Amino acid sequence: MAPSVIVTSTNQATEIVRQETQTIPIVFASLGDPEGSGLVASLNRPGGNVTGFPTFVGDMGGKWLELMKEIAPRVANFGFIYVPEAVPHLGLLRAAQSAAPLLNMKLFPFPVHNASEITAAITEFAKEADGGLTAAGHAVTYSNRDLVIGLAASHRLPTVFGEPIWAESGGLLSYGTDQVELFRGAATYVDRILKGARTAELPVQLPTKFDLVINLKTAKAIGLTVPPTLLVRATKVIE
Repeated sequence: MAPSVIVTSTNQATEIVRQETQTIPIVFASLGDPEGSGLVASLNRPGGNVTGFPTFVGDMGGKWLELMKEIAPRVANFGFIYVPEAVPHLGLLRAAQSAAPLLNMKLFPFPVHNASEITAAITEFAKEADGGLTAAGHAVTYSNRDLVIGLAASHRLPTVFGEPIWAESGGLLSYGTDQVELFRGAATYVDRILKGARTAELPVQLPTKFDLVINLKTAKAIGLTVPPTLLVRATKVIE
């Protein structure tokens, strides 16, 4: 169809589209680590036909541990479920590994590819005392969201995730980029490209607006009292 510009979401979709064209401008919204994934040469000067608005910055993995310690101070062991082939997950994992000792926590990485590996990981991790859990966003974890949340609940594990849908589905807490803002930003880039701007010169815009969602029903079910200082910072509280 030879469109004037293509808008994509997720690393997988963006990479597939980029393989099809190196000339049609591609504006992405909601993906991770575009530089580390090789989608752009650098954040300031993308250099090719791809630019846009990523869903998280590299230190987000550490922020999840900080919030876990704030909402559940007893947590000393943190299970990190991720897809090893997903480059953005490796950045999140490195950030979590750096933050863990500063918070007196031990990190347990669990690479997964399917439901059976997720079940085995959480079941194994639940043997550790004072545990908390996350699962980095990916098609593998999204499609098994109910499984992750259900197993965490059955083992009374407090959880923190990167997207609101997890907390809305029964997770304890989510903290991540405001997705609506990402697509609004992508729309402004589409407008500029249609008016003559070159994709290679439009810098990747890191997120500046974040959502904190807390599920009080889940907190009550696992015996947690959420600190008022955390509640007042929440974008949304599920009661």
